[in-house]
Amino acid sequence: MNRMPVIIVGAFLAFFLSWVGLVATPYAQIGRAKPDIDDITKDQSPPPLPGTSIQGSAVFASNGCVYCHSQQVRGGNSSDIGSGGADLERGWGARRTVARDYMHDRMAYFGAVRNGPDLSNIGARQPSVDWHYQHLYQPAVVSPGSIMPPFRFLFEKRRIAGQPSADAVKLLPPDLPEPGWEVVPTNEAKLLVEYLLSLKRSTYPLPEAPEEKPPQ
Repeated sequence: MNRMPVIIVGAFLAFFLSWVGLVATPYAQIGRAKPDIDDITKDQSPPPLPGTSIQGSAVFASNGCVYCHSQQVRGGNSSDIGSGGADLERGWGARRTVARDYMHDRMAYFGAVRNGPDLSNIGARQPSVDWHYQHLYQPAVVSPGSIMPPFRFLFEKRRIAGQPSADAVKLLPPDLPEPGWEVVPTNEAKLLVEYLLSLKRSTYPLPEAPEEKPPQ
């Protein structure tokens, strides 16, 4: 008996059902999501990302930041991967993140391992440009106990010609450059920091994700 037609039909059905479950159904559920518009202020939630942040997202991915940082605040009593402690209790967000939070992202970096804190709201927790440059250049100095490697290749050390650059990084000991020299961010560093500052997913309201109180 020739079973080849049955095998072909079975393989096709397996592929088709997988496509329906993994592609078609999620698209029907959230693929056409639109921003929530405030009736009074007309503000959009989530707000659109500036172009520099979109470019910075590519820098974030290319430098492997997603390997150690997630961008997904879990609600309720959920614990982060690898250790105990609820996301809300840790101050990583005022509410859980939901599908609509990522509608403007070309790529959503949910993450799988948290060797570092979640970054969904790092732009709200750390709004200082100087802090982010310092953190990229000397992580353990501004975040004691951090195991993050320094990203000094995203900066340039150069001799000061005339006046110091307005972009010069305000470094802390022991990484202060010698007199007459300064450390400035490259364009990639600027784009990355612009992207990090744009991550404020819990600072705007969404009807499907009301603000939650940390567990007591």
